[in-house]
Amino acid sequence: MSKNKMTIKNDQTYIDKVLKGDSNAYAFLVEKYKVMVYSLAYKMLVNREEAEEVSQDTFIKAFKNLSKFEGKSKFSTWLYKIAYRSCLDTIKKNSAKYNITDINEITTNQIEETETVLDGIERKERAEIMNQCLLKLPEDERSVLWLFYFKELSLKEIIEVTSLSEANVKVKLHRARKHLLTIVQKNVEPEIINHYGRK
Repeated sequence: MSKNKMTIKNDQTYIDKVLKGDSNAYAFLVEKYKVMVYSLAYKMLVNREEAEEVSQDTFIKAFKNLSKFEGKSKFSTWLYKIAYRSCLDTIKKNSAKYNITDINEITTNQIEETETVLDGIERKERAEIMNQCLLKLPEDERSVLWLFYFKELSLKEIIEVTSLSEANVKVKLHRARKHLLTIVQKNVEPEIINHYGRK
């Protein structure tokens, strides 16, 4: 049995226990996925307190609606969907705070040049650079990009989480990638670009 199937089966075991009245079994699911949920919330909201509130709200909603989980998708995907919608609700309530100025498009040559430079940077340093720049993206692009590249969700799973069409997800991924590289160009120290660019 694959690790993925084992995880699904293991989650369902605890879900069944909760549905039978063993509320303590829910603590296992919270412990297992609390970092995952918080990470998504923080990537979308860029605010620790709000991310913590959304995380708590997500697990409360999931607990109340656990009987509606049909097992057609992974439990983690179902949780992501609840967290994503909670984040959107928070953003709508504080819309003025989340307004981000438009990011200029860059050319294909500039994309290739930036990616070549990033390829030369050590993996840990590159991850730190990308993570910092990721937080500067508009929340809708940031979340889709993070789900796809960092959490390795499939297009199908992202569509389920966000309720966007396949075409819309693809457009957001493409746009987010270009925007991210624009931000990398503007925020990475010039000497780092020059140092790695010369190699």
